[in-house]
Amino acid sequence: MSNHDEHGTVAVDASRGGTGYLVLLRHGQTAWSQSGQHTGRTDIPLTEVGRQQAKDAGKRLRAAFPGGFDEGCVFSSPLVRAHETAVLAGFEHPGTLDGIAEWDYGCAEGRTRQQISDMAGFQWDVWRDGPRSLPESMQGDWTETLPDGRQVPVHEGPGETVEEAAARARGAIEAVLPLLESGHNVLFVAHAHILRILTSQWLGVEPRFARLLRLDTAHYCVLSKYKGDNVIERWNC
Repeated sequence: MSNHDEHGTVAVDASRGGTGYLVLLRHGQTAWSQSGQHTGRTDIPLTEVGRQQAKDAGKRLRAAFPGGFDEGCVFSSPLVRAHETAVLAGFEHPGTLDGIAEWDYGCAEGRTRQQISDMAGFQWDVWRDGPRSLPESMQGDWTETLPDGRQVPVHEGPGETVEEAAARARGAIEAVLPLLESGHNVLFVAHAHILRILTSQWLGVEPRFARLLRLDTAHYCVLSKYKGDNVIERWNC
């Protein structure tokens, strides 16, 4: 399915015909991805490191897909960190797809796992317990001051279950199936948890399987069909 050039770069074989590849790119570093704070719907920008990561990811994607992506085949989450990553990676006018917005963490938003556990009174785990397990007393609105001095509003509501996030992800897949089935490669630029959950839905397994899939900032993955099955072609590249 792949071949190496003289420099060791792995290029995806685009000449095989049939269904296109679904490519997933996580956004670059943010202040909260660095600190371990849950970053769902808060519209937080990239750090300078994240901006460079996005540019580097674009180079890796161009090496893997020398033919690029056709017009109308690149989609970003509506959140600024994903859109900025897409643009810096070289995809200047991505479409917006609400279905690949990050998991809504509810009362966990903006908090580390330890902070959430201390506030809730038990050792909370997003995959096992989900946002809806947290007490309503944790809900509210506040303002976070980022390390660079910028302020961002934070909303902590009820959040969504992993099943609800998975349903959104399935909708995103269904939205681009006509493109994939006509042989076009499609790029989603989004977030770690929703892209991992989306992968579980591509594979047809339960969404909590996604906890076993590590996806680092500004790394990409490739989903494909192989002998009639939906498979992972590459991961965390």
